[in-house]
Amino acid sequence: MKKLTLTALALVALAAVPVSAADWSDTFLGYRTGTKFQETGIQDAIKKDIYSLSHVSGYSMGTNFFNVDMLKSDSKDPANTAGKFAGEGSNGAQEVYVAYRTNLSLSKLFGTKMSGGIVRDVEFTAGMDYNAKNTTFAPSVFKVMAGPTVAFQVPGFFTLGVLYYNEKNHNAFATYKGENINVSFDPTYQVAAAWGIDVKLGEVNTKVKGFGTYTGAKGKDGGNVKTKPETLVDIYWMFDASPVFGAKKGTWQIGPGFEYWDNKFGDPTYKTVAAANAATASTGVFTSVNPQVSCFMLALEYHF
Repeated sequence: MKKLTLTALALVALAAVPVSAADWSDTFLGYRTGTKFQETGIQDAIKKDIYSLSHVSGYSMGTNFFNVDMLKSDSKDPANTAGKFAGEGSNGAQEVYVAYRTNLSLSKLFGTKMSGGIVRDVEFTAGMDYNAKNTTFAPSVFKVMAGPTVAFQVPGFFTLGVLYYNEKNHNAFATYKGENINVSFDPTYQVAAAWGIDVKLGEVNTKVKGFGTYTGAKGKDGGNVKTKPETLVDIYWMFDASPVFGAKKGTWQIGPGFEYWDNKFGDPTYKTVAAANAATASTGVFTSVNPQVSCFMLALEYHF
């Protein structure tokens, strides 16, 4: 973990060297909710309420993005407060997810044009994620990623990068010589996209925003299960509702969203306990149910 932490700090420090006062910024509080989320080891769909604080800003050499999500599950995803692995009536789990990205414009760094046609710029992206959740599994995820990114010419922004990716996690169920262990996954790659595209509908301002990642297999997890490539997409269509509240343009935004997540955490997707048990029987390695996530959401944002 120490080596991974130092790597993350070095990547961010490298990308942040030219940082000066922000030329523009956008900070907002967000809320989104859905009833069809899924978690590894749980076959039933889960309702989650997600509260977030996000900040994005641009300066002369690039952009910075920071986000904190605080997630609250219903009792089908129980917190480790009942003294047992699960139990209806126990409190739903609470989770925090922190993400940071910095994009450094290579054309501005080297003083040479790296744009033309559909390409707006070429950038260097570095970032890290941290996640913790108070379930019996007790995950404590720490990720770093870095690599080149292409920014495309669109009304708003659209970026696509191919990044180096490395992850560590804690797995309270994985044991080595009777002790709980931290899991160090193999380094891999991640194809990462992010977008915020303005769409005008008559007098109504809307934006299609979100992100998508495709992360390569990363070796074996703490249960000795071979991981598979992981696909995660979050997409929202946000409508500017500010006129309804008599507020400045862009202050209040509301709209539908959708999350798709296959091979969540890199674990193979098994929709039912029966399918997971069949995989365990055929491989001799214990495999948990891991349903694919296909969840519609409602999202609300207050920008200030």
